Amino acid sequence: MEREANSVSDNPLICRQTGEVLSGGNFHAEPVAMVADNMALAIAETGALAERRIAMLIDSSISELPPFLTPRAGLDSGFMMAHVTAAALASENKSLAHPASVDSLPTSANQEDHVSMATFAARRLMAMNDNTASIIAIEYLAAAQGISLRRPLTSSAAIEQAHATLRRFVPEWIRDRALYPDILSARSLIDTGRLAALLPVALLDAPCSDG
Repeated sequence: MEREANSVSDNPLICRQTGEVLSGGNFHAEPVAMVADNMALAIAETGALAERRIAMLIDSSISELPPFLTPRAGLDSGFMMAHVTAAALASENKSLAHPASVDSLPTSANQEDHVSMATFAARRLMAMNDNTASIIAIEYLAAAQGISLRRPLTSSAAIEQAHATLRRFVPEWIRDRALYPDILSARSLIDTGRLAALLPVALLDAPCSDG
């Protein structure tokens, strides 16, 4: 990508020093499109994995936590619709992850008979990244609720730090409420890098064993 960003993509290339005029395919952004396609796959898989972890947390037969992470199972829906939101975003990412580089259409009266579609390949990454950040925010909320339901048991230092940071902005789920503000609060911690900044420190400080 660095090489492509610093390259001359004109066609033909005109070398003033030598007077040469060189025709070539430097204008074709296929390398950029392919890199963007691979990034799309990685982003989609990151969101898909997070969605599966949410699904396991809310399933009491797997997590052994209250159904849908609510202490009032049967009365409140808990994190049921939050998981539906995560699943919808993960599904949208799957559609957006279709390789743009294979979807060429000729343009310019067939003079440009193979188009890289690099612009769309890169542009759709913004939507996918936004979707995945929201899925991870929902996972963050669900995991924190699971920890709260396990009290007085505690987790690792790193996870407890992440839990405490979220709880400064989002209270424990006691009964049904609008989840949208909670997702926005969790997203803010992710988008601003606050969550990522505290985890490496906590992990480095965590005791380890050679055995």
